Amino acid sequence: MSEFKSGFVTIIGRTNVGKSTLINLLVGEKVAAIANKVQTTRTAIKGIVNRENSQIIFIDTPGIHKPKHKLNETMIETSFSSIKESDLTLFLIEATSKEVGKGDMRILEKLKETNQKTILIINKIELVKKEALLQLIEEYSKQYQFEAVIPISALKPQYKETILDEIEKHLKPGPAYYDIEEYTDQTVRQLAEETIREKALTLLQDEVPHGIYVEIQKMNLRKNKQNQDIYDIEATIYCIKESHKGIIIGKNGEMLKRIGKLARIEIEENFGLKVNLKTWVKVKENWLDNPSIVNKFKLK
Repeated sequence: MSEFKSGFVTIIGRTNVGKSTLINLLVGEKVAAIANKVQTTRTAIKGIVNRENSQIIFIDTPGIHKPKHKLNETMIETSFSSIKESDLTLFLIEATSKEVGKGDMRILEKLKETNQKTILIINKIELVKKEALLQLIEEYSKQYQFEAVIPISALKPQYKETILDEIEKHLKPGPAYYDIEEYTDQTVRQLAEETIREKALTLLQDEVPHGIYVEIQKMNLRKNKQNQDIYDIEATIYCIKESHKGIIIGKNGEMLKRIGKLARIEIEENFGLKVNLKTWVKVKENWLDNPSIVNKFKLK
């Protein structure tokens, strides 16, 4: 029997390269919000993979981007600090990159500072020809000595075991930090907030999503008349402008109903029980620069 290994693995990359899709593929459960919008992930979310001889704890970080608010600065700080906290880093880039861009160079500089063991993952390989892919591998290999380079398509499950096997090779002997039944350290409340926010991100116009955050005011487990467990959840979607509030609510409240319905269905699937979800929308103009709110998104 091989010695049991464990470790923390940070997934880092620019915005929209597919980090959340990758962590959900590797964990096999939906722990990270996925939406085709920049800056979907705001905190370092842990996903846990339990294998026969190892436990791998993934940290999905916010994408590296040019900060405009206190929130953006906190997100980037979270991403870079999680590199130092981890045993191994997965650096995710897109196969369509023509060169090492500014954002990726910034990440490489942080990796060099910490001399972090890193695996380069090249995502979306279905979009390029082999020659372009080989040239990209050569460009990045000049910049850093990676433990391995793995070209993938994060939407295809066949790459899962290849990545996990490679990670396991580089982990040290250690204990299981979490119960083997667990797949995330997020609380039920956080998972519900993330789900509602993801549905809003998916359905809303581009200018609205990054000015929103979701807070659950009430979460109560009770029995209904049929003696089934049911969660009563009351959530508020905060936005930065009155005009955004109107967009989130929609004509006759239709948009808010759609967000609520999609979120409720997914929360019920995740929790395995009935959910009664009520949502409200409120304006909180300067929350993006409000330290008491922004600090919630720091790496814990």
